[in-house]
Amino acid sequence: MISKKVKYAIIALVKLAREYNKGPILIRDIAESEKIPQKFLETILSDLKHAGILASKKGKGGGYYLLKSPDEVNLATIIRLFDGAIALLPCVTYQYYERCEECKDEETCGIREVFKEVRDETVELLKAATLSEIIRRESKLEKKKR
Repeated sequence: MISKKVKYAIIALVKLAREYNKGPILIRDIAESEKIPQKFLETILSDLKHAGILASKKGKGGGYYLLKSPDEVNLATIIRLFDGAIALLPCVTYQYYERCEECKDEETCGIREVFKEVRDETVELLKAATLSEIIRRESKLEKKKR
């Protein structure tokens, strides 16, 4: 399960992606429209800025805006930034590998092989889930609803 931090980050990023190239958006406006606690959102947006995904502008007309295109920002990156490993076992993680204490032989471990497959498929799906893709899906779902 993803953390609340990841969930709020994704919601805020989708909001910013909808306004891509239209100028900065105030934290207060994002917090109000997306129902995210403002103090929590400030921390999240600061982390996204330090990761090079967002930039900010101070003063009149200031706020946060996407530094990268909505096509370049995917869920795998966001989850790893806030929650760490995507894999369910430490021995199959890509960036956070740790050997399992109870493992006799990683090379012949069937359990590891199954969870590596799950990780690989999950990561591919999350990488394909860009901000643009999320917006496209929402639009498609709204049309279906009508």
